[in-house]
Amino acid sequence: MRLVTDDERRARLALRHALAVPVGSPEAATEAMTVLHATEPATVYLSCWARVRSLSVADVDRALYVDRTLAKQLAMRRTLFVFPVELLAAAWPSTSARVAATERARMAQDAVTAGFAEDGHEWLDRARTAVIEALEAVPDGRTALELRRAVPLIDIKVAVRAGEMWTAGRVLTHLGLTGDLVRGVNTGGWHVSRPKWTLMRHWLPSLPPLMTAEEGYRELVRRWLYSFGPGTEDDIVWWLGSTKAVVRAALAALEAAPVTLNGGATGWLLPDDLDEVPAPPDWAALLPVLDPTVMGWKGRDFYLGPHRGQLFDNRGNAGTTAWFNGRAVGCWVQDAAGVVRLRLLEDVPPQGRSLLAAEAERLTAWLDGFRVGSVYSSPAMKAAPA
Repeated sequence: MRLVTDDERRARLALRHALAVPVGSPEAATEAMTVLHATEPATVYLSCWARVRSLSVADVDRALYVDRTLAKQLAMRRTLFVFPVELLAAAWPSTSARVAATERARMAQDAVTAGFAEDGHEWLDRARTAVIEALEAVPDGRTALELRRAVPLIDIKVAVRAGEMWTAGRVLTHLGLTGDLVRGVNTGGWHVSRPKWTLMRHWLPSLPPLMTAEEGYRELVRRWLYSFGPGTEDDIVWWLGSTKAVVRAALAALEAAPVTLNGGATGWLLPDDLDEVPAPPDWAALLPVLDPTVMGWKGRDFYLGPHRGQLFDNRGNAGTTAWFNGRAVGCWVQDAAGVVRLRLLEDVPPQGRSLLAAEAERLTAWLDGFRVGSVYSSPAMKAAPA
């Protein structure tokens, strides 16, 4: 098997993730990354900013809410992502369906435990039907608050167990998982999530043909290999939130090619993606919390080096990161005036420092004084300035 060194993996990262040569639209940025993390709304915009020159907030809004070429969907590992709309047909029967089944079982049991239903599945079916009926004549959708008022059946707030509250949002989330609803127009700023929940058939009248579960997993693995390959079986299982059996079947169907990684592990590439990738010119990037590049693999040493403990919180969530030539070398924060400040964790050559400083200036200008908050602050972000 061909050896793919860590240096080549970092070169591939630059090529596929469009960090060295930025692409031209939010759609192209999403296509390069397969999906974008959307747990924090601002991440979507900042992930696109990192890869697209002359991008505005309005450009991303247009793709999400006007052209509707991108859509938010809960899927892998019960995480909210922004998908290209054509990829929803792969997610709904596979990763989203897997999470939906788990959520249904939990919700049905919780409804009984909380005491407002004798048959949790029957209650959930009635609640789902009532929400869909409440949206039939409202093509623009309704906010969660409006739906709670319109559908008293779901207007429940009760502690199921210590630290876990049942709210109407669980029903809406389940309807989103099954592709019945979509998080439509955002009624708040770009950095918050206050969507109008909308019937998917109103939002996307021409839905993509639904794949089978097997086809859906295969397409998601194919796109992951394009964006993140080479990666190990464990990387794909973790990212997909599925099983080894599912991943092995997809790799076999794709005729994925094994390669040897540093340390002797077996990685996988698409059969038409085996040519060696040369190192690009020096490049730098500033990525937001939970950026898909930072969260793309389970095995992260080839780009994190010794910095995992400083750049990830204790629950495995990535904070902001500063990159030079395919490695995360630190993070970035904003000061009280909104100026982007670098916090480097290692010595970076002068050329790298110059490139990173230019990115910091570019991001400062783009944010124009707005300070982006986050609940995913890494130890490096929390550390006192040097």
